[in-house]
Parts: sequence; structure tokens; C-alpha cells
Amino acid sequence: MSKTNVVILGAGYAGLRALRSLQSKRLDIDITLVNKNEYHYEATYLHEVASGAHAAERISYPIKDVVTPKRTNFIQDTVVVVNKDEKTVELEKNGTISFDYLILALGFESESFGIKGVDEFGLPMVDIETSKAVDEHLRKQFEKYNETKDESYLSIVVCGAGFTSIEYIGELTLQMPKLVKQYNVPAEKIQITCIEAMSNLLPMFDKELSDYGIEILKKRGVKFFVGTPIKELTADTVIYEEAGELKSVKAKTIVWTTGVRGSSIVERSGFEQRRNRVMVENDLTAPGYPEIFIIGDCSAVMDSKTNRPFPPTAQIALKQGVSAANNLEAKLKGTAIKPFTFTSLGTVCSIGNTEAIGEVMGRNLKGYPASVMKKIIGDRSLMMTGGVGITAKKGRFDFFR
Repeated sequence: MSKTNVVILGAGYAGLRALRSLQSKRLDIDITLVNKNEYHYEATYLHEVASGAHAAERISYPIKDVVTPKRTNFIQDTVVVVNKDEKTVELEKNGTISFDYLILALGFESESFGIKGVDEFGLPMVDIETSKAVDEHLRKQFEKYNETKDESYLSIVVCGAGFTSIEYIGELTLQMPKLVKQYNVPAEKIQITCIEAMSNLLPMFDKELSDYGIEILKKRGVKFFVGTPIKELTADTVIYEEAGELKSVKAKTIVWTTGVRGSSIVERSGFEQRRNRVMVENDLTAPGYPEIFIIGDCSAVMDSKTNRPFPPTAQIALKQGVSAANNLEAKLKGTAIKPFTFTSLGTVCSIGNTEAIGEVMGRNLKGYPASVMKKIIGDRSLMMTGGVGITAKKGRFDFFR
């Protein structure tokens, strides 16, 4: 009798956690892991690459380091489509592979919300390559300032004021003195502007915490336009609406971090979805497809307290990875599945290496203590996806500076 064929698509937080959990179980299965890159990256630290604070190698590690060859076949390839009724996956280079069970954990993409010019002129920050591109683009603009003396080359607009935006701005402001010295540009002429459609910033925190974090960034020279929806991007301009009037900011660097959606593979494969997120069953399977688990950024799980889906975070993705593996095991053994439940342990937003704000297990943190907690959370994620060896190499242990 042939072994059960389990295919995992994606090696982000959810996919790798599911893989490690399945590899540790005594199941008569063959596992195939498909990922477009040969490495896993910590998505929660992409802002460090985009700001030039760290090289991409600092926040990534080879997938082969967590794959057990006797249990898992790793294929580096890009997914084209999932044929859910035929139980096959079409890959760009390796053709079609079949599955008995599928764990779809393909991650997220940038969301343009249909705003004109975003795809052409906005710089997304959704993976290693796009984050490197943000840093490289900014450096080129500083070089061009010295050629032209056009101050728009020193203007940076960050579109959106969510977690990614604030963490990027926080790190960028700390890196700016190095950039000023390296490119010999006038510090007083550099302008960082954040434009947000919502009327309040960082609403997931209480007002004292959000005010604390935003005030730090204002003291570093950041300008915030709040309650001002963006209407259009051009090559060097962000057009927004304020009190019914269209206004604009000139900038040669326009970073687009207004939001994300799940992988476009979800819609292409015919799953019922909204913004490429599938409202999954309580065992994390797709409605009508009990052999297909959807986890991470492509899944939506309702929070009964808010009557809205939980935000797609690394924390929930890691727990989904374990739950999907456990419920897959239950299906194979004919035992009862356990409905997925989630209670957030808290959230921390960094404003640089030693500054952060956060709410952890009902307790508010700010400043240095919050930055320590941010690193502890990151190390915990590393442990869950990569294990002890990876954590020892890549962990954040600089708690005292």
C-alpha cells in the first residue's frame, strides 16, 4: 500500500511550522514542500532590510536546514494553480504533482485597493526582494540629489500607517544619519511623510501607547497626515484628499504599505475568497474540501469577540501550522479533530532596535522593555520554525543595547 502523499505549499511561518510538526510525527506519509525560494525569511523583520539596517541574510535561513530528507522532498518552484477537484498542483518548472492532502500556506501580496498608479510607482515591501529594492531605490535617489540638487530626491512618503509602515519608519529614522554621511546629503532637507486614510494611528493599541510611539517618530522629524485617503500615485507625487480637497506631496521614494491580501493563487484556483483569504472550517480546511488545509495569510478565522477575522500575524500562522498538522494526523488515524482556537498573547510594534510599544498578556509595555519583548517574540518564532540551531545562529540576543 502506497504512502499518503502530503503536499505543503509555502515555507513561511505557517508552512514551515506545519512541516516541522509533521516531520516529528510517526505517520506513514510522504511530504513534499514547495516554495519559490530556497530560503525562509522572517516577514516580521522585512522593515530592517528595507531600511538598510540589516542584510537579507540576517533575517533568513536555508529551507534545507529544517527539511528531513528521509521524510520530505523539497521542490524550489513557483505554484501556478491548485486543481482542487483533481487533487493536483501545477508548478512553473516541475509540471504537475498530486496530493492526498494539501496544506496551502502561500503567504501574502501587496494590496493596491485599485488606486491609480500604485502598481507602477509604489514600492511594496512584501518579501526579501521587494524590501531590498526599497533600500536600493532610496540610495539611488540620494545619489541623484547630489547630481540635481532637486529636493524631491530627499523626500520619502510612506503610504499607510499600519505595523509595517511604523516599523519601517522607526528603523529608517535611525539609519538616516548613516545615509546622510555616506551620500553627503543635507540632513535638514530630508523629509519623511506618512499618509494614512484612517483617522487614528495604531488603533490596535490604547491611546497612551500609540501616542507614545507616534510622538517619538514626530520628534525624529516624521510628518503624519491622518484621515487623508490616497487617491493617486505618479512617478514623483502622492495625491491625497484632505477635508474634501485634493492635495499632494512630492517624493521620489514612495513606499506602499497600506495593506496586504492573500496569494493570488487562491482566487486563480477557484476557492471562495475575499481578498484572497478563505473563511476556513473549524479544522482549518477549505469549505467542501476536507483534504485541503488553508493556513497563514490565505486563511480567515473569525474572532467571536470582534465578529471580524483575526489579523494575519506570525503568531496565528504558527499556531495554525501545528493545528493543521494535528488535524491531518487525526484524519489519517480516524480520530476526532480539534477545532482551531486562537487567543492572542499580545502585540509589539518596534520603533527601532531599542524602542517599541506593545500589549503582552494584558500588560502595556513601551520603550526599552517593549523592544526586549519584541526580540523574545522573534526568537520564539525562530525556534518554532527553525529549531535550536537556527535560533542560535539567527536569534536576537542583543537585549542590552
